[in-house]
Amino acid sequence: MTYKVLIVDDAEINLILFEALLKRMGNCESVKFSSAVAGLACAKQDDFDLIIVDYMMPDLNGMEFIAQFRSTTGREDTPVLMITANDQKQVRYRALDAGATDFLTKPVDKIEFMARVNNMLQLGASRKVLADRAAWLAEEVRKATFEIKERERETVIRLSKAAEYRDPETGAHILRMAHYSELIARGLGLPVQECELILEAAPMHDIGKVGITDRILLKPGRLTPEEFEVMKQHAVYGHDILKGSSSRVLQTGASIALGHHEKYDGSGYPGGLKGEAIPIFSRIVAVADVFDALTSERPYKKAWSMEHACDHIKASSGTHFDPRCVATFFDQWDKVCDIQQRFNDDD
Repeated sequence: MTYKVLIVDDAEINLILFEALLKRMGNCESVKFSSAVAGLACAKQDDFDLIIVDYMMPDLNGMEFIAQFRSTTGREDTPVLMITANDQKQVRYRALDAGATDFLTKPVDKIEFMARVNNMLQLGASRKVLADRAAWLAEEVRKATFEIKERERETVIRLSKAAEYRDPETGAHILRMAHYSELIARGLGLPVQECELILEAAPMHDIGKVGITDRILLKPGRLTPEEFEVMKQHAVYGHDILKGSSSRVLQTGASIALGHHEKYDGSGYPGGLKGEAIPIFSRIVAVADVFDALTSERPYKKAWSMEHACDHIKASSGTHFDPRCVATFFDQWDKVCDIQQRFNDDD
């Protein structure tokens, strides 16, 4: 390995000496400057394995050089060897605070020079190897995490579709309502991670329907009060299916499944929760799910017009739905229409 060393010294004789010693080491190439200002500009621009700088220089002394060099992004760990006189201990102490790595005193001993330079180069190389290794490990963790999340996302979608085989809704429905939910979450100012979480978890809102008998689930007409009481249990069933998982997505899905039929005025089910006692994700999904259900055609009903569905959602603000969620939904109406067209039932 060949190391790149910068030498900054206003004395030409020192530049020649240090360059000759570095050549003798056999693994170094050097760049030298007699101007501290020019040397500093080069040090900030190019990457070096070691900086050798004199203290006593015009325009910019060694301590000022080091302080400015260390303040440059990406130059915090580059080894710096400072050359001082024997009687400059206080200077060396202050230079350590400024960021000097090591010192040599004049007159420079050639053997000591090469030994200290070699030590700093080896330590610097080891630090780079560790940094590269850490970066590689971080990238491998990122890729592995991404793959796990992708598999989890696929599992969620497939799990959600299991309910569809028993319910006359389409895959496009769960995609639309999930994206409506994310849209509302972003409009409410929820953190990005929370917006991504609701997008992934919302499709599981009706997974509990797998536990409802076909006689009730697929009934073409209106349910009797007794049948509706059975249908209400799908919220509890969905929660029971998903709860207890170590996955945050499934945990969130469990909460959404349980709460998305609660109503803002407390008249919903299964818990009769009211207002902000209903988890925010459930309040969001309630708007998204009902809107898409109203505007989608099913074997037992025709799709409502967009105008009719909008009037219903707005009229139910404060009773069925959280008013903030409703307002946020309609504030982004152009994006709502884009989502509806992007995830078409025919596709």
